[in-house]
Amino acid sequence: MAERAGHRLAEGVRAYRLVAGMWVRSTMAYRASFVMTTVGNFAATFLDFVAIMLMFSRVDALGGWPLPEVAFLYGLSAASFGLADLLIGSMDRLGRRVRDGTLDTLLVRPAPVLAQVAADRFALRRLGRVTQGALVLGWSLTRVDVHWTAGRLLLMPVTVVSGCGIFCAVFVAGAAFQFVAQDASEVQNAFTYGGTTLLQYPPTVFAKELVRGVTFVLPLAFVNWLPATHVLGRPYPLGLPGWLAWAPPLVAVGCCALAGLAWRTGLRSYRSTGS
Repeated sequence: MAERAGHRLAEGVRAYRLVAGMWVRSTMAYRASFVMTTVGNFAATFLDFVAIMLMFSRVDALGGWPLPEVAFLYGLSAASFGLADLLIGSMDRLGRRVRDGTLDTLLVRPAPVLAQVAADRFALRRLGRVTQGALVLGWSLTRVDVHWTAGRLLLMPVTVVSGCGIFCAVFVAGAAFQFVAQDASEVQNAFTYGGTTLLQYPPTVFAKELVRGVTFVLPLAFVNWLPATHVLGRPYPLGLPGWLAWAPPLVAVGCCALAGLAWRTGLRSYRSTGS
């Protein structure tokens, strides 16, 4: 069983690499267009941080968090989501494929459907979002007052990679829901794009019911809130133990497993368009 699962994973990675590579070559055939769209993506996403800076032109702190610490939250969230959006952001197109029947063409190909959908229309321009998030994160690290230890330094890349995994799971689970709803891309976006916007602000500005929801129900808090409060030495609003700051990798694995199960269930329920 393990050998078979490993073989299917290798097939999926290979199919993803081939499809994504095809789109990258297509994109790079028009380099000037690629540069302009990437810069545009960078500028558009940077406006989110500009809005935060405008808030701090009127206040000294937001929920008790100064600008460098809010920028720290923003950078972790934007970098993690940017990577997930780059890798499988095309999953939100699944509902359209289900409605027009073009998903059938992917089913007859000798490659995992999930890999094909994830790599479909791979948009290298989304590197602009990743770059913007990384720059804000880098700036915040030079401004926050933190006693850096080996553990806290290690937690930074672990948090970004784990956050990417959590967002990838949300993308896949949202796509699986579209097998049933067919026209639910906006619902999916509420949890992906809406989720990363939520995480850009301190948990102290939200009601505890919402904080509980994104901690125990849809665990987006593990993308940045819990690790950030540990690094910054701040208490988490729910009074959770500090060791949970190291839980994002386990949460990411669990979320991906559940998302994979949802995807298999959704795919098995697919009955084409009936036309």
